[in-house]
Amino acid sequence: MIPGSFCSPELLAHIVYEKYAKAVPLHRQEKDLASKHIPLLKATMSNWLGNAAEKWCMPIVEEMHRMLLAGEVIHADETRIQVLHEEGRKATAESKMWVYCNGKLNDRSIVIFDYKPTRKGENAQAFLKGFDGYLVRDGYSGYHVVTGVKHCGCMTHVRRYFVNALPKDKSAQERSVAAEAVRYFERIYHEENLLSDMTAEERYEQRLAKVKPLLDAFFAWLETLHVSRKSALAKAVAYALNEKPYLYTFLENGNVPIDNNRAENAIRPFAVGRKNWMHRNTANGAKCSAALYSIAATAQANGLDAERYLTVLFSQPAGTILLPFNT
Repeated sequence: MIPGSFCSPELLAHIVYEKYAKAVPLHRQEKDLASKHIPLLKATMSNWLGNAAEKWCMPIVEEMHRMLLAGEVIHADETRIQVLHEEGRKATAESKMWVYCNGKLNDRSIVIFDYKPTRKGENAQAFLKGFDGYLVRDGYSGYHVVTGVKHCGCMTHVRRYFVNALPKDKSAQERSVAAEAVRYFERIYHEENLLSDMTAEERYEQRLAKVKPLLDAFFAWLETLHVSRKSALAKAVAYALNEKPYLYTFLENGNVPIDNNRAENAIRPFAVGRKNWMHRNTANGAKCSAALYSIAATAQANGLDAERYLTVLFSQPAGTILLPFNT
């Protein structure tokens, strides 16, 4: 695969799968290979990964990006990443790994990681340029920079604020205002879950009949509350009221999810891996990792044997567009 090396498609696929699907960092892989009498250094593997990302994976991610923008629903989220050597920034500065994926009701999953040095909303605006569908996201204000889309709030995020506002004294939880709010969400999710096997049109109609009245009742009740300004409960109430217009958007279309759980689940493997490798050395390395995570995550989301898919991909000429979908 790589001139001057003994890198094979099978070997590189295994290295990529171990790191980006199983969160095994390169230094651990080096030790494991050494125990098998295979002298392969971490630095060598890192160079191979960069080569694979740039020549094999990035062209595929670009095609996935095009397909994602042509869809109806996109989920977005972001998490921290530390890059040690980045021009004009301190080694301790936090950068961001953004993740975008299509709707969970889509039969072909697309998951794309996008490295950016900041959390500015303009990063999402640039990535989503040309998209005019439904954007499902949390309440981060930076997403308001994104224009031309229909913003959708996340019911899970709102519920989480009220869970965090539950009294520490368990004997007082059941009668608390926060617990009552959580019960509203339990009713909403109960009705929503009953609609999972319906068509989009059926789900649209049933949401208006069954879910919307519950959401209306929740906000009518919420607006009657008088809470301390500095309490966790006040923070939960404020968050819910700020997100109110966007929490109703999913009622417009039966294909729009009620929450952003899809993006949160997609970004979780990256967060697990981050605990093992802690940081990236360069911005280019972070971009290569984003491409490799995108390929591995999409393959797994589509039920593929990711290592086998990567082996087939790396057996093709560089630049071959072999999408990680079931064919």
